[in-house]
Parts: sequence; C-alpha cells; structure tokens
Amino acid sequence: MQEIFPGVFAKEKMLFTKNFAPGKRVYGERLLSESGVEYRQWDTFRSKLAAAIKNGLDTLPIKAGSKVLYLGAAEGTTLSHISDIIGEKGAAFGVDVSERVMRKFISICEERKNIVPILEDAAKPWAYGKYLEGTRINVLYQDVSQRDQAEIFLKNAEYFLPKGGWGLLAIKARSISQRKKAQDIFEEETAKLARLFIIRQVINLAPFEKDHTMVLCEKSG
Repeated sequence: MQEIFPGVFAKEKMLFTKNFAPGKRVYGERLLSESGVEYRQWDTFRSKLAAAIKNGLDTLPIKAGSKVLYLGAAEGTTLSHISDIIGEKGAAFGVDVSERVMRKFISICEERKNIVPILEDAAKPWAYGKYLEGTRINVLYQDVSQRDQAEIFLKNAEYFLPKGGWGLLAIKARSISQRKKAQDIFEEETAKLARLFIIRQVINLAPFEKDHTMVLCEKSG
C-alpha cells in the first residue's frame, strides 16, 4: 500500500481508503486487509473524486479532521470514502434534495458517525445553515445535476466557505447543455468561479466519466 495523499492509498493501479466502519461495505466494494488494517477499494468509475485523483489531481484538500460540505450526496458512495479520510475528528455534511436516495444515505450515516445527512435543496443554502452552525467548513465539494452548477457552488461558498477554503466542483456538461461542446461549457463554468476563487487545477474525468471535469479552486475573497 502506497499512501499518495493523506488517507488515500494506491496498490496495483487501484485506489483505497482505510475503512472507518470495519467489516462494512457501502456499494459492494472490495475489502482488503494488510498489517491488521482494513482498506476499501475506491472505484474510479463510481466516484468523480476518485477519477480526479486517478487523472492527476495535484492537491487533495480533504484530510484527517477536515470539515466538508458536500452538495449532491446521492447515496453516499464518494462521501463514504471522504468519511474514511476525515476520520473521527472530521465531519462531512451531505446535502441532497431526493428523499429516495436519502433513505439509503441515512443508513450509511448510521454506521459512520462523522457524516450528517441533510435533506434540502443545494440551491438554497440559507435553508440548511442551521445544521452547520459553529462549524468552520474547510472544503466545499459539489456534484449536482442542475444547469446552474457554478451559481449553486458560488452561493454556498459565500455562505459557508472562509477565505482560503478549498472547493472541488464536478461540472457535468450535459446537465447544462445538450448542444454546446463540452469543452466550451467547462471553460464558461470555470470562468464564473473567478469572482470568488483562484482556479488551481482543471481535470478532465474521461474515461471514467464522459463530458465531466473537476475544478480544484481556492477561495480568494
């Protein structure tokens, strides 16, 4: 096992995280034990963050003790690996508007006490600010299938992310337009972030995700 980022490991071209809930799987992933430690394989075809790491992410701002606001939690696949990374002293707040996916997500949260499920619309940060009171968010992560992806990201950054905080935005081109070229969409959406962020890296997620990119940015104001 080679640690490539704090809490993220690589072996035989596969990614792993230490299992925060030993013996438990989240989405049928492989479990591997080495030297008394249990690791979970992180599927790069099931997680955009894993795909970004595989495709050369330079900096992973999520680490032990991090406080993460995750927009578009869905069933919690990626968030479960974030849970592994942030550990007991960290906290991840997972926001999703779908009651259907939230049901499965809550079952994961019951096994992982460092994740807080929030059933709300990510476009309305004022609706869930009460759940984050007293918490200084270090990382804003977003993976939502809506047209105004950059606007939602910026709105939440204004509410919750301090200057110097990090952002990770997964841009889904086909949720924004079916007609425009994906690269044009990526450039347009990334340019919108310049109002609040310094862009540190833009990573195309192919072949793991078609017409997706991940933007790593740092809040400047």
